[in-house]
This record gives sequence, C-alpha cells and structure tokens, in this order.
Amino acid sequence: MKFFKYLDNSWHQSVFVWRLAVLFWLIIGIVFPAPVSAVDFQTVLDKAEALAAEPYQEPRPVPKFMRDLSYSQYQDIRFDPDKSLWRESKSRFQVMLLPPGLFYGHAVTINIVDSQGSHPLPFKRDLFTFNDPGLEKRIPSDLGYAGFKLTYPMQTDEQQNQFLVFAGASYFRSVGKDNTFGLSARGLALDTGLPSGEEFPSFVEYWLIRPSPRAEVMKFFALLDGKSMTGAYAFTITPGPVTTIAVKATFFARTQLKLPGIAPLTSMFFYGENTSRPQGEWRRQVHDSDGLLIHNGVSGEWLWRPLLNPKTLQTDAFATENVRGFGLLQRDCDFRDYLDAEAQYHIRPSAWVEPQGDWGKGQVTLVQLPSPNETNDNMVAFWTPAEPITPEKPLSLEYLLKFGDRKVAAEPMGQAINTLVGDGNRTGGGATEGAYRLIVDFAGGPLDKLSPKAKVLGSVTALEKGEILDHYVEYIPSQRCWRLSLLAKPFAGSPLVLRAYLTRDQETLTETWTYRLAADNDIHGKGD
Repeated sequence: MKFFKYLDNSWHQSVFVWRLAVLFWLIIGIVFPAPVSAVDFQTVLDKAEALAAEPYQEPRPVPKFMRDLSYSQYQDIRFDPDKSLWRESKSRFQVMLLPPGLFYGHAVTINIVDSQGSHPLPFKRDLFTFNDPGLEKRIPSDLGYAGFKLTYPMQTDEQQNQFLVFAGASYFRSVGKDNTFGLSARGLALDTGLPSGEEFPSFVEYWLIRPSPRAEVMKFFALLDGKSMTGAYAFTITPGPVTTIAVKATFFARTQLKLPGIAPLTSMFFYGENTSRPQGEWRRQVHDSDGLLIHNGVSGEWLWRPLLNPKTLQTDAFATENVRGFGLLQRDCDFRDYLDAEAQYHIRPSAWVEPQGDWGKGQVTLVQLPSPNETNDNMVAFWTPAEPITPEKPLSLEYLLKFGDRKVAAEPMGQAINTLVGDGNRTGGGATEGAYRLIVDFAGGPLDKLSPKAKVLGSVTALEKGEILDHYVEYIPSQRCWRLSLLAKPFAGSPLVLRAYLTRDQETLTETWTYRLAADNDIHGKGD
C-alpha cells in the first residue's frame, strides 16, 4: 500500500509540474508570441512566380473622391498612435497604418504572422481621426490600407519614433537615429529615364512577422507586382544610429526588360555649392543628397560624382564588376550649408547599398532629371545586371541597405568634401574664354596623416576632347583639407567631363572625383 501511495503522490506531483509548465508556456506564448512556419520566404516566392505566369491585373483603385483629396485634406486623416499594433504588449516595434488616397491610389494587403498563424489585417475606420466629419462618413468599411510605418524607441525607451515607412508603389524610406526623413529607396525601378517612359511596379501584399516585445530586429515579407515583372522580398530590419535593412529578393520577368533597376535610390537635388543659386533663393543649398558614391569590386576604386540639377535629362552609366557598394550621400552636414531650420537638410540621411555575394558584371546608372523646385525627387541611382532578366531566367540576390550619416559607406579613402565651379575667364578664375575654374577639396583617410608640407599631386583627366589648361594642389590650413584647383575647357558644343584624384609617391590617397558639366549650363550665363 505504501508503494501505491508513493506512486499516487508522485503522479499528482508530476501532473502539477506538468500543468505549471503548460501554464508557463501559455504565458510565454501570449507575452512573446512566436511566428509560425506557415509563411516563409518560399511562400512569397511561389506567389511571385505564379503571378508572373499570369497576365498583369492592375490593383483595384480606391474611390475617386479619395484619390481627388487635396494634400491638406489627406493630411487631416491621422492614424491614432495609441492604437498602434502591438502597443498593448509594450513592444519595441509597433505599427502605424496609412490610409489610401491622394498619391496612394490603391490599397495593399497587410497580413500579420503571429502565434495564431497568418491572417489579413482588416480595415478599421476608428483607427483614424478625421477633421472633416463629412469625409469620415464617406469612408468605405473595406477601404484598406496604403502602407505602414514602423516605430521604435530610437531616442529613449519611453518614446516611439517613426523610422521606416512603406507606402506608394515600391517606395520606402528610413532614417538612422539622428536623421530626419529624406531620400527614398524602392523595391525596383523599371525603364527609368528612357523615352518609352518609366514603369512603377508596386508592393501589393505584406506579411509582418510579430516580434517578441523586447526584440531589436524585425522581419517581414513583401510581394511585388507590375506590368513587366513580379518579385518576392524578405526584409530584416535593425534600427539604430545606422538603420540596416537586409534585403533578399527574387525577380520574375513577364516580358523582356529594357532597363531593370535593382536596389534603386531616389532623392532630390535642387541646387548646391557646385551650381548657381536660383533667383530669389536665400538658402545656400537645397538638396537631400549631394553625390553618388560607388565602390567597384574588381578595381577597388571608390568613385564620387557630385549631383547636378540639369536643364535636360542626363543619364550616366558606370561599368562595374562585382560592385561592393553604391549610394546617394548627403556629405554637407553642417546647418550653415543650408541655413534652413524648417527643412533641416543638414540631417537628411545618406543611403548605402552593400551587395552580399558577387553580383557579377553590370552598371550603376545615375539618372538626373531637371526640376524647377525642391518638391520633386529628381535623382535616381540603381544597379543593372549585364545579363538580361528574362521570363526563362529569374534573378535572385541579397544586399544590405543602410541609412545613416555621411560615413555610412565606411570609405577609407580621402573624400571630395567640396566641389565649386566658376567662370574660367574672370579675376580669380583664369583668363581663358569658354573655360571653367573648378575647385575640389579633399579630406579624410590617408590625407589626415600627412604633413601640410607633403608633396601631394593631382591626377587629372579630361574626356570627350576636353582640355586641362592648368591644375595644382595646395593645403588649406583653415579647412584642414587639400585643394585641387584646375582650369579646364570643353570641346566646342560638348559637355566638360573630368576625372581627378590625389596621389603622393605613387600612392592613391583619395577617391576618384568625376564630373560632367553639360554644355547648356548657366555658369557662363548662357543658360539664362
């Protein structure tokens, strides 16, 4: 009897422990919901491949009155932050939702993946506040969402900060800890700058994987659809001083593509230190980015191209092999460069694309569009593979996309920090009609270790029949930089195309500065 009594007590103890364990894991499952394996990248990959085999169907537009809203009317529809997804668990990552309307002509499907599986997020009108009661009444019960914003405690643990926005075609924007929103990235760019016109594929469905409340990394998937191509994406987000987005993507072509743009970046350049200031403007510069940086793989060269606001569309292609990185950077990061307390261009982020693995041969393309003001994103940079993407041969690749300050590329070379352009036929510029005086200041990298008396030389080349009339290098103590001053003249009716870098004892000290000044510029007053 004692033996059976012992077994009985042991059994009751085991059941009690088992129940405690079940209760514990139930609590853990509620507080720290774990995503199920029902949705993974292969799920989205299969959807994209199947979609590419079908004729393209445009997304159903939202009601016309929503598309016809003015900017102020649309801004009056505000998401209530107190109703952010996952706020109840005090999650570090929370989700705010965007309504369709104005620029956002169709809704997207947003799925939540959590311990309960994957389920679509239903539209709820009461998540938003409306200044116009009449507009609120007209909102359909199935309107849907245009996209989402992610928030995270970037500054303090007590405050949620918006740091990533996905909305509109395949556009998304992000910032590092000390930035304000500026340039955008895209999932894909198609035929940008071509006479045939640009195509804008869209992210049409998302799967947001609910992270644990204390998670510092979040992951989600996205499905892209367009007339010529579909795509499957996995995004892994790590916010911080530099916000890093790990991107895994596979593209399926419906038709033969002309100019596919991979990992595109879109920015704004109105005017800068290397251009004339538009009449009536009081600010010294106005731009979200001031240059394109490329790190080539095989040669190891770092190349810097200052941006321009051209009078006509300008496209430049830079051949690469196993490119190690490219990005649009904001190097002018002093408030005095702009003197604009409202726009705060001095803290706009730089963005850097860092391929994972070898991408092979291709080209980085820079498209610069003319813009009469600062409201247009007129700069686009992207990579295009040399081998075409066809319906028979999809493309898969991975890359890191980093948003942060001007050091986001971690470039070890001396950098071009100023580019100034003036008439080469006036006092202080030169005495040659039709010539240009260009000043390029370099600093950083190996230059910071040199004595001001070091013998630094400039290697300068003019292309497209241009002519270098003179050039020299000097140290500028007040700016702690090395200045390359050159006088150059283009061939009649042609643009002025230049390349330059600094050397010492056969050692390359700096990135390669490259510049293309169109023949119809206004430096000589001919473009007015």
